[in-house]
Amino acid sequence: MFAAVLLIALLGVMAYYRAPVLAWTVGLAAWLASLQFAFGCPVSTIVWGVFALLAFVLNIVPLRRAVFTGPVFGIFKKITPAMSQTEQEAINAGTVWWDRDLFSGKPDYQRLLAFPDAKLSAEEQAFLDGPTEQLCAMIDDWKITHELKDLPPEVWQFIKDNGFLGMIVKKKYGGLEFSNYAHAKVVTKIATRGGSAAVSVMVPNSLGPGELLQHYGTEAQKDYYLPRLAKGVEVPCFALTSPYAGSDAGSIPDYGIVCRGSYTDPRSGQRHENVLGLRVSWEKRWITLAPVATILGLAFKMYDPDHLLGDKEEIGITCALVPTEHEGVCIGRRHFPGGAVFMNGPTWGKDVFIPLEWIIGGREFAGQGWRMLVECLSVGRCISLPAMSVACGKVTTFTTGAYARIRDQFGLPIGKFEGVDEAMARIAGYTYQMEASQDLALTGLDMGEKPSVLSAVLKYHNTERMRKTINDAMDIHGGKAVVLGPRNYLARAYQSIPIGITVEGANILTRSMIIYGQGAIRCHPFVLREMKAAMANDAAEFDRAITGHINFVISNVFRSLWLGLTGARFAGAPRGGETALYYKQVTRFSSAFALLSDMAMFSLGGTLKFREKLSARLGDMLSNLYIATACLKRFERDGAPKEDLAVLRWAVENALFDLQQAMDGFLANLPSRGLAWVLRKIIFPWGLTLKPASDRIGTKVARAMMEPGGMRDRLTQGMYVSPSEEDAVGVLRHALDAILATEPVEQKLRKLARDGKFSRITARERLEEALQSGLITQADFDAVTRARKLKRDVIMVDDFDMALEQHDAALLKRHIF
Repeated sequence: MFAAVLLIALLGVMAYYRAPVLAWTVGLAAWLASLQFAFGCPVSTIVWGVFALLAFVLNIVPLRRAVFTGPVFGIFKKITPAMSQTEQEAINAGTVWWDRDLFSGKPDYQRLLAFPDAKLSAEEQAFLDGPTEQLCAMIDDWKITHELKDLPPEVWQFIKDNGFLGMIVKKKYGGLEFSNYAHAKVVTKIATRGGSAAVSVMVPNSLGPGELLQHYGTEAQKDYYLPRLAKGVEVPCFALTSPYAGSDAGSIPDYGIVCRGSYTDPRSGQRHENVLGLRVSWEKRWITLAPVATILGLAFKMYDPDHLLGDKEEIGITCALVPTEHEGVCIGRRHFPGGAVFMNGPTWGKDVFIPLEWIIGGREFAGQGWRMLVECLSVGRCISLPAMSVACGKVTTFTTGAYARIRDQFGLPIGKFEGVDEAMARIAGYTYQMEASQDLALTGLDMGEKPSVLSAVLKYHNTERMRKTINDAMDIHGGKAVVLGPRNYLARAYQSIPIGITVEGANILTRSMIIYGQGAIRCHPFVLREMKAAMANDAAEFDRAITGHINFVISNVFRSLWLGLTGARFAGAPRGGETALYYKQVTRFSSAFALLSDMAMFSLGGTLKFREKLSARLGDMLSNLYIATACLKRFERDGAPKEDLAVLRWAVENALFDLQQAMDGFLANLPSRGLAWVLRKIIFPWGLTLKPASDRIGTKVARAMMEPGGMRDRLTQGMYVSPSEEDAVGVLRHALDAILATEPVEQKLRKLARDGKFSRITARERLEEALQSGLITQADFDAVTRARKLKRDVIMVDDFDMALEQHDAALLKRHIF
């Protein structure tokens, strides 16, 4: 019995710490020897012989390859699914970073906490406090979306003159050369004021030709275009999506044929005859800034049927820069994205001749367009839409918290009703998750990483959380958010939700195919090595990878069982106190996720690629591990403030609960039911023990949203709030302060009313009677009068004449108390 316990302990320790094959050999040999010599238990020669044979085979590499890994290699090459060129380029694009740790089953928290905190330089902070603040003050979103259907000319000019279109352009070309963190914070601040303005600024800096030019452009292209882009002389757009190829961008039907031709350069007016170039035909839709663009980035498939460039006929996806004034370019019409009016429209052309020199990077980058796009997209998807989502979270946190404290029903602020505070906690919790997740990814970007998997995580989860926060804010505001007008600060964002859900890769596709589809190969410590070895027919590398992989699986079986049995209580944590258990739970579920991932690939093989519901759940596991650790990193970055502990607990506990639910759903639907049963017993030996954040924690979060304080300030930091009481959002701050200041007087007035001290009926008359009777001071009277006026301004909605054209300002100025 003791020997069996010793064996289990020995195996467990070696597996937990991922001992190599040689250590396993020595450990088991020591155990057998202890049986024979220490405990006097006879061990037969046959047992020693079998052990010696296995040890010899596994530790002598040539023999191991001949007997074991060689045959496995042959099978692996046959069953490994073929990858298209676009799939290979997508997988190879970008880098892996903290996501690899989460896939490892043993996250290195010291590494996480040692990542530098993203910060703004003095120059970047001055830009946020200066031009960005000025731009926000110029934005009237109602006028833009309802009246002009465009940014006013003076706003467009301010954006161009102040370098907003050149934030990513290097200073030597006249740009601002901001960090990715600063870029995101500028977009976030603008988006808290108006989505259409934010999109107009963010696209040239993330998804436009500027990014491609800086990485791949020729020196001549950089020298000409980048200074003009930085100063807004050129307005760029990039045309990738076609009516027939949306999420499947690799199947674009647009094409360019290598040929000789003539053209007039619209930039110089010079005519060029008989030059080598391309005759390009395209039809693109949903291209942001296309209606006003002066330079068109264009993606198409390039062919050389006459072998003018070489032996290859199908050259591949290629990106070119085409002036929109060029003959044959059709542009200028626009789409009308729901709830927003940023410039977005179609472009098309038929047999438009362009020289090879217009290919981004020149002719040597012909056919490299897909790789270029995927690598740049991995950066842009960490910034643009996640920043818009964070902005939405900040606005809904600020406005809903204030509104729920100002607006009362049944004698109580509506935020103190539990049904409302449940929704409010979601708003604050998701906002915390969104910003923490993006800030950690921005740290990676500014360290030189291009985390393609994390960019997909951010794109999907931030836009989905944006959808949830807006829905909850709309519910709490009720009629205030239903009626359109200058006073409505939520409806346009609510109407625009499908835009973020759809663009840059539809969310359904991103969740069900991209997050785990890329993550399983890029982040797994062994799968990509095995696949590359198979494609290169490298048996030696495959041997190293597969033996490491087997050890990895065995380790995660023991680790998952131990961590599940103990509730991860004995796992390591970099911090004590309230957050220690969260780190331990992440370790537990990281190990379990790694095990489930391997078992999914083992049991389903290449068919896992088509099991999108299972892939989506595996992606949810990875995503929630990332979200939980990002929140813990943010809490430490902020100095572990006690005021934020409630919102941290809500954010992490709900992320871990969502992770557990994804694992439960995965196991419930894994086709191999026997394997699913075994895995459930290993990972959840005591059942599903995690719960979402409690109602008590949610109430703490909601109450903190309704009062000025550290938590509310940190959640809404970087948001633009107008100082004017006439502004729909700005008035909330004034009203909240005034109502909190006059609450004791209002309570006194209510008590006097209950005691029958008033002879008059209306609230206004009773206030005057209290003043005349000396029950309150003139200062109290003035303060309450102002607070009630501000409260009414907050609650009121807009009304118009019967044609919905004229705003009846006189009616709105009536104040009834």
